[in-house]
Amino acid sequence: MVYLLPFFTVCIWGGNAIINKMAAETIEPSAMSFYRWLLAIVILTPFCLPRVIKSWPIIRPNLAKLTFLALLGMVLNQSLSYYAGLTTSASNMAMITSLVPLLAIFMSVPLLGKPISALSIVGGIIALSGLAFMLGKGDVAFFLHQDITPGDGIMVIASVCYAAYCVLLKRWKMPLSNWTMVYMQGALALIMLTPLWLTSDNLIPNQQSLPLIAYAGLAASILAPWMWVKAIDLIGADSSAMFMNLMPVVAITLAATTLGEAVHEYHVLGGMLVISGVILSQVKQPKKQVTPLPPLDNAEKP
Repeated sequence: MVYLLPFFTVCIWGGNAIINKMAAETIEPSAMSFYRWLLAIVILTPFCLPRVIKSWPIIRPNLAKLTFLALLGMVLNQSLSYYAGLTTSASNMAMITSLVPLLAIFMSVPLLGKPISALSIVGGIIALSGLAFMLGKGDVAFFLHQDITPGDGIMVIASVCYAAYCVLLKRWKMPLSNWTMVYMQGALALIMLTPLWLTSDNLIPNQQSLPLIAYAGLAASILAPWMWVKAIDLIGADSSAMFMNLMPVVAITLAATTLGEAVHEYHVLGGMLVISGVILSQVKQPKKQVTPLPPLDNAEKP
């Protein structure tokens, strides 16, 4: 039953791609980003604020790092996703997002000093080929004679931001609880999103956008992180991460059933290549064990 935790988490994140697309038609991206975290912070404050006050001596010297993490993960990644929904499909958004684990592996080389395996390189080539096949609608070399849509390009930038966020989160590991980290980053993101929200034409959300804000603020920002952290505690980070590969499958299925997006052959083939490449890049090769040389006999010693 514990494996249902990462599965439901991935379902929520897959559904969030649908919310991003629907939000593009009902509320401005700047307002959506702002109200999402406003709702989450209002709900979390009674539970998290006492912990923040207690942990302030630890938070204060790490405030710059927390602010940069909030900028990457909560402001840029999520805001860009809402802007991407204006000009691309939910299926494309989910497929591009599925490259985050792969991007994180390559970013870990300069940022964490981790070596990259041959399997990761091969997996990266396969995944990028699948993405090019999907975005080009069956033409892998489409970018040589035509431009990608603005939404797809924005989504690539959003995925790079989130991959950098994941790697820096590991590099700047802080002695804070997960909920304190989420709350502080969400609060800092809310501060940074306020000027953007004030530029919106309609500062007050309309009735059609309220369910979308509720889903993004409660399910995607509170429930999903809690279940993900719980899953990592119970089954480990590696096992939980493998469930991330199901996200594009969930999102494309939901996009076809709820938004009426057509699923073409290039979606299926390109998606299979992307998922296969990402899984291959996550395979850990066993370390070679060096067998120690037997001790020399007295007669063999020089």
